[in-house]
Parts: sequence; C-alpha cells; structure tokens
Amino acid sequence: MRRLIVIAALLGCYPTLLWSALWPAPVVFGAVAALSYAVEYAASRAARPLPELLGRVHLGVTLRFAARETMALLLVARMAGVDSPWFVALASGIFAIHVVRAGHTALALRLKGTLSRMPVTTRNLDVSALRIPKMPPPFLRDSRSVRFLYLDALPVVGAAVGAVPAAIGAGLAVLLGTAGALALIPYVRRATPLTDKARVLAVVGEQVEKYRPEVILYFSGATAAAYQARMWLPTLERIGRRAIVVLRERGMANHLDGTTLPMLCIPSAADLMSFRALSSAKLCLYVSNVGRNVHMLRIPTLRSAFLNHGDSDKEASFNPFSRVYDEVWVAGPAGRDRYRRARVGVRDENIHEVGRPQLEGISTEGPGLPYRTVLYAPTWEGWNDDLFHTSLITMGPRLVRALLDHRPRVRVIYKPHPLTGHRDRSAIRAHRKIVAMIEAAELAKSKARHPSRATGETPRIEHLIVTGPEPHLYDCFNQCDLLISDISSVVADFLASEKPYAVTNVAGLEERAFHERYPSTEAGVLIGEDLAGLAEFLDGEDTLARARIKLRSHLFGAEYPDALTRFDAAVERVFAGS
Repeated sequence: MRRLIVIAALLGCYPTLLWSALWPAPVVFGAVAALSYAVEYAASRAARPLPELLGRVHLGVTLRFAARETMALLLVARMAGVDSPWFVALASGIFAIHVVRAGHTALALRLKGTLSRMPVTTRNLDVSALRIPKMPPPFLRDSRSVRFLYLDALPVVGAAVGAVPAAIGAGLAVLLGTAGALALIPYVRRATPLTDKARVLAVVGEQVEKYRPEVILYFSGATAAAYQARMWLPTLERIGRRAIVVLRERGMANHLDGTTLPMLCIPSAADLMSFRALSSAKLCLYVSNVGRNVHMLRIPTLRSAFLNHGDSDKEASFNPFSRVYDEVWVAGPAGRDRYRRARVGVRDENIHEVGRPQLEGISTEGPGLPYRTVLYAPTWEGWNDDLFHTSLITMGPRLVRALLDHRPRVRVIYKPHPLTGHRDRSAIRAHRKIVAMIEAAELAKSKARHPSRATGETPRIEHLIVTGPEPHLYDCFNQCDLLISDISSVVADFLASEKPYAVTNVAGLEERAFHERYPSTEAGVLIGEDLAGLAEFLDGEDTLARARIKLRSHLFGAEYPDALTRFDAAVERVFAGS
C-alpha cells in the first residue's frame, strides 16, 4: 500500500507541472516541483522493487528528471519567450547537466570496472605495496550518477521565479557537476595500476607465502548465506594451525567482519587453481555443498573435509555430494548414524566426530526473568519441496498469535532463518505478518498504563524481533527459557542448553514415525499444524529433562575432552598423516 501511495504521488505531480507550465502558474509550478523532488527521494529510499517497477514501464529515473526539466523549459518559454537569451541559456545549461553526468558516469564505471577486475582482493593481509587508493564518497562513485540529476532542481525550481534565476541555476548546476566529475579523476588514475593482473597476484602471493597458511576455510555462496562460514571463524582462530579464508564472491568479506583471519577473494577458477601461494596448506574445510567447491577440490595436494554449517536431521546433513570429500566431520555419533542410515556412499572410516566448538558459550540457565521467554526460530523453505521443513508458512502467524495471547504472559523472541523467502515469497508474507503482530503488541503495551509492582501485576514484557546477525542465535538461546523451531540445526544446537524445546510437525507424521525420521526431536514436544501440543509445551510439566541430557551426548559426543580439543586433534591428525 505504501509503495502504491509513493508511486501515485510521484506520477501525479507531472500533470500538474505540465498544466502550471502551460497556463502559466509559476507559484503552483514551484510548489509542485519541490514536492516532486521530495517524493522522488522517498521513492529512491524505498524497497528496491519500486524504482525497478517504474523502470520496467519506461518511467525510469532519467526520464522522470528530463520530464521535469522539459516542463521548466515550457514555463520559461511561456513567461519570457523562446527568443529570450535566458531561455537559450537555460536550454543549453540543462543539456550540459546531462553531458556532465555522462562524463561522471564514464569515470565511475571506469573506477568500478578497475576494482572489479582485480584478480584477488584481501583482508587482514599487508598489501600496501599495491597502493590501493581510498575510495571516493559514495555519491561520487555511484556509476548511475543519480545524485547528479538532483542538481537540476536549481534550474527547475528557479524557473518558478523567472528565466534569469533558472538560467543561473542551470549554470551553477553545471559547475557543481563538473567539479564532482573532476574530483573523480585522481581516484581513477590511482586505481589504474590495479589492472596489472600479474603484479597484483605477485604482491598478494608474496604476502600469503610469508603467512604460510596450513588450513583453508573455503566458502562460496550468496551473501545471505554468509552465516555458514561466519560460525566457524572463531573456532579456526583458536586452533593450533595457521588458517586462511578463501572466498569466491566479491564483497563477501564485508559479511565476515570481526575476525583476525587473513582472507582472500579469488573469483576466477583459473586464478584460484594456479595460485601457488596456498601450496603450504594441507587441509581445506568446506561448510556448504556448492558447485564452485569443485575448483578447490581439483587441487590434489589438499585433503578435503566437509564441516557443514550445522548438525541436523535435514537432508543436507547427509547429502550424497558429501562423498566427494576425503573426510566428513560431524559433531558426534548422531552425525555418523545419519550417513549410515542414508547409505549415500560416504564410508564410515571417512567420518570423524569432532564436536561442535561453537556451543561453548551456551548456558544451561535461563535468563532469570519473572516471566518465561519463548524463542521462535523457524527454518527457511529449502531449495525444493523435499527440503521443506519451515513452519513459517503453514502455522507461523497463528503460532506467534497464540504466544502473544498466552496467559500467563510470555516474552517472544522471533528469529527467522537468514534465507527466509529465498525460494517462496509466501514465507516473506508470513514473516511480515508476524513482525506486524509483534510490533502491534509492543505498541499496545506502550500505550497502556505502566504496571505497578505494588499491585503485583506482571512487569512489562518487551518482545524482540531479530532479523540481522546480532544478537547471535546462541545469545538468543541464553535469553530464552523455551524454544520452538523446525527440523534444523537450531534444534540440535539448542540441546547444548538442556532447556525444553518443541519441534513443529509440518509434514503431519505420526509421532513415532516423526521421531524415527528426525532423531534430534526425541527429547522435544511435537507441535502439529493445528497447534496441538503447544498448550502442553507451555503449561505442562517438563518430563524430558533426562532425555535431553542423553540426546545431547549422542549429538555432540563425549563432554571430555571438550569440543575444541577434539576439533584441534582432528586437524593435527591430518598433518600427522600427510
């Protein structure tokens, strides 16, 4: 609805501008022109589909600005006449604005192309020898040069005052635009040496050789999946071998902040396979099964081990693709059992139980609040229907409504999967419904009278929606008393807390069949699509505490030695055998 209002307001300005230019009505023209720029800016700040939608119906940003400029010319022509030298100056100035914008766009594209052609980019490595220039401000390096278009507000709004202010405004806009374009030239000139592929590879290679990496964490994927690699970075910082991160997508390093590990981004498969500076490494760890893994797997000197990005009963945890790796590392006996049952070609002797070091900070104690906190953490919809385990679409909004209406009241933490809506837009719609529910509940509470402790009323409860990387999932574990989730690694990881949990039965399986198919749910309560089991979970007695402790050992292995020690031992075993 908001998007339609913005579009209607933006497009509705143009008939009025045309009428006020032809009448002429300069005061009306000036007011509507100023309003149109404000709405234009609001449209540019809206969700990405709005500008794209206008562009698809041939109402792109350049056309919209050119239409305003044309109407300003009409207004001046009506007031001063086409023979006026100020009209000629205005027309020439408006044309020059677009010439200057074209020049800036060419420079910005040259700069962007230079940086995008770098064969390798780095982080946490000293590549000062490349003398990589600092980037100009965002408005200067924008290859669409949209902000330069806004300079035409000077002549367009000035036309409402008269021909002379309009012409002067056009001249000032050209001067400002030219200054912006000229300011970009030094950046382009300093970046030009980065197009020397051989030199860039040599400088980076020299620094990698000095570091002498021993273990590689390899990752390729969408930015929304960056969490898959991010979860392993703290562990690799603590092992006894020098680790390095190898990425394939430009800009991915920006989503892996907060680590001291050196990072390389090598987009080209040929450059990666010929990058000899990595030859000191003996072990390569993979966290997801993607097609680009094959480029690193082709390097014969590296022993490959599949870590995965979570230990769960999902099909991804026993994918047949896993047999391409030399080894498969799982958290505990449960992971080994999955591959045995699945019979996907992974040999039992190639499976190694290494624990789950990420879980060290998970507390077995609740937050200690005077009310209970429920974490609802649904998974995403999966790559296909066979991997569809999310409760978000089928029962998510009803489940959250039941939690918000529950008495005694509970606090709700809602944390959807980062890939929610990646395949099915109905997941996004369900997500938005849940967000709206929680925000409405918060708004209603803020308008209500603050409870009085003297009367014994429940303190105000503040619900939480977590859609970014912070707070981390494990921080949410520590802030909650109960978990509701789907078949995913969230359930397995939550068992480290030993707290009660419930799992949604999206497929509608009979309880025994459900537990047999998904063993990580054995110590949890099942919630049906009709929300059967939810009331028992929230209000019933906890009878599964001992079962959770037993299942925890099966999922993560022995408590001693600790998971990091076991993980480090697995790394050392590879080096001992090399």
